[in-house]
Amino acid sequence: MSAEQFRTLKTYLDSQVIGQPEFTKNILIALLADGHLLVEGPPGLAKTRAVNALAKGIEGDFHRVQFTPDLLPADLTGTDIYRPETGEFVFQKGPLFHNLVLADEINRAPAKVQSALLEAMAEQQITVGNKTYPLSSLFLVMATQNPIEQEGTYPLPEAQLDRFLMHLNVDYTGAETELEILKLTRSEALKNKVPVPAPLTQEQIFKAREEVLSMHLDAGLERYLVELIIATRQGQKYDDRLARWLEFGASPRATISLDKCARAHAWLNGRDYVGPDDIQAVVHNTLRHRILLSYEAEAEGITADQVLDLILELVPVP
Repeated sequence: MSAEQFRTLKTYLDSQVIGQPEFTKNILIALLADGHLLVEGPPGLAKTRAVNALAKGIEGDFHRVQFTPDLLPADLTGTDIYRPETGEFVFQKGPLFHNLVLADEINRAPAKVQSALLEAMAEQQITVGNKTYPLSSLFLVMATQNPIEQEGTYPLPEAQLDRFLMHLNVDYTGAETELEILKLTRSEALKNKVPVPAPLTQEQIFKAREEVLSMHLDAGLERYLVELIIATRQGQKYDDRLARWLEFGASPRATISLDKCARAHAWLNGRDYVGPDDIQAVVHNTLRHRILLSYEAEAEGITADQVLDLILELVPVP
């Protein structure tokens, strides 16, 4: 499997989501690492458009779910429907049985609905009544949060946040990019569509995932990767500031996620080995939602990204 096909898909995504190259790259990293994305950013930044474009570039179907306070778990998982003509209950599949699912404004739905989604993400299956139904082998959830409006929202607990492979922050672009967006919008209104590349088959995606996992990672770099995680739990070993700022560190699931994302990053860049730059490139997106800051850090205005910057400074590269 050639990474060139994924880079072609990346080029197409960049043509559809102007000025967000890091965002589109991380979508492909999540696809290769078999994980899910939590994306935070103001409305109107093409989050839905990005998943739509990805759905066109791969062999799979896409479904968007608008999360609202009145949403029920069955609205995601599906439910048993009674058929009076046969006197039987028939299971009607819900949106989670699609390959790509956009959970729009996930923090607007209550805890039961969030749990139904996150259980599906973790187990790749859902249970209705006394029956368990497997989900698609290719299953990617991109959940979005709007940081502007906080009224009527149900923030995701830290234990649930840990189920996401990466937490991406998407922000506004510059004036030149806005001009490009205007041109693209006008062009599409005139039916001048950008040609879609030949969709990647699911078999190609699974093959690429195997190649990503089999890439060479030096034992010293593997130790470095683990030390970055340990530094979030035992900050006092490195610096007093870390000890003051960190309440809880990243879980073993974070170690696995960091390893997968670093491998996917290296593979997308055409290498057959993982370097320290690959690990450092994905640290923030992989860990920012997995560390819990102390009240002291919040009082000082310290962010998770600043803590991770300090960890990268303190942990020596082999």
